[in-house]
Amino acid sequence: MSALSHDHGGCYAAENDKGKILMRRIAVLFACLLACTGAFAGTTLQPGDTPPDTLGVTRDGTHLTLSSMRGKVVVVSFWATWCGYCMKEMPTLGSIQQVAIQKHLPLQIVAVNHQENRETFVGVARNMHRLLPSLLMSWDENGSVGRPYGSDDGIPVMAIFHPDGTLADLHVGYDESDLNGILGEINTLLADAAKPRTAPASP
Repeated sequence: MSALSHDHGGCYAAENDKGKILMRRIAVLFACLLACTGAFAGTTLQPGDTPPDTLGVTRDGTHLTLSSMRGKVVVVSFWATWCGYCMKEMPTLGSIQQVAIQKHLPLQIVAVNHQENRETFVGVARNMHRLLPSLLMSWDENGSVGRPYGSDDGIPVMAIFHPDGTLADLHVGYDESDLNGILGEINTLLADAAKPRTAPASP
């Protein structure tokens, strides 16, 4: 009986080992799938790509979308109060937007708060609205809006869009020394948008 009992134990141990090996293989496969999914989800958009439509939520609860601004050059800047350059840049963005309105240029600038709490966003947005009433401001609560543009790697991040909604230029971790180049990109897009479009020839 003891031999029989011993044999059953050996079979059980062998089966248990096989089970552990199988579970390890499943765990490795699952980890690979997660890694691949994460890599895909974090892929940064490239110029020419069509981006997600959402641009966050304003302090009054309005959901901003890129498609609602179709026909305009759109500049989206991701900011936070702890980002010194972001806060320094805000009045400049507001001034550019004001000049665009005065000159009837098809430009819209959106400043998107990056993952701060709602109270912080609303407080800053309310104060900025008094100083920069033409600047649209929205809130990216969990970083999902900025993630396709590389905001997880750091801010400031600026995305510039063609009037058709496709991505024209993307700047991650830029500073004041890049501002002239960025303004040049915006002016080029505005000039292109102002060119008359030739109607397709009739068949």
